[in-house]
Amino acid sequence: MRSAKASTPADLTARARIRDAAIRRFAADGMAAPLRAVAADAGVSPGLILHHFGSRAGLRAACDEHVLAEIRESKTAVLSPTGGTGAFLAQLAQVEGYAPLVGYVLRCLQAGGQLASDLVDHLARDAVAYLGEAVAAGTVRASRDPEGRARLLTEQALGALLLQLPARQDHLDLDALPAWLHGYLERIALPVLEMLTEPLLPDATLLEAYLASRPD
Repeated sequence: MRSAKASTPADLTARARIRDAAIRRFAADGMAAPLRAVAADAGVSPGLILHHFGSRAGLRAACDEHVLAEIRESKTAVLSPTGGTGAFLAQLAQVEGYAPLVGYVLRCLQAGGQLASDLVDHLARDAVAYLGEAVAAGTVRASRDPEGRARLLTEQALGALLLQLPARQDHLDLDALPAWLHGYLERIALPVLEMLTEPLLPDATLLEAYLASRPD
């Protein structure tokens, strides 16, 4: 994910301020956080939330849309021929800007239900799209099953968050989360990049045996 823009509250519309405040509040306290707390964080009245979003579900949908767009843009930047290494290293250096987005995704997964399933589905579909663009650009190898690969990568990343992120408590300290993210990325960056660029298996024997066993 790319770093959040350095906008001040005055730079944002009321709708954007409410959305950003909701992402942070839901990340900190869970998806059941009261709307009055979101309103207080955004410096607006609770009624203005309903005016702009209609309901809690409408606010959630707007938060999901924004988070998905941020993730999609950052992944696309890393996998593009013009972004590549520079975009990847910049994102690593600015990981503190991702804390609310990471926390929000985690809380969605913890809440479960259809909204969580929908978010995972959206993330996987976006991964199909940006990986497809990277294949066309020559920065990623083609897959025999693009949808399956995108889904696997998405679920592995989300599963790691659920297992590792320190948010089992009722409140997630977003101020402390950046330091955790730095440590987490330090632990996983090398093995992940190694597996992606230097395959674990020395040859394709198992893959070829599996493909030969399939009726299609």
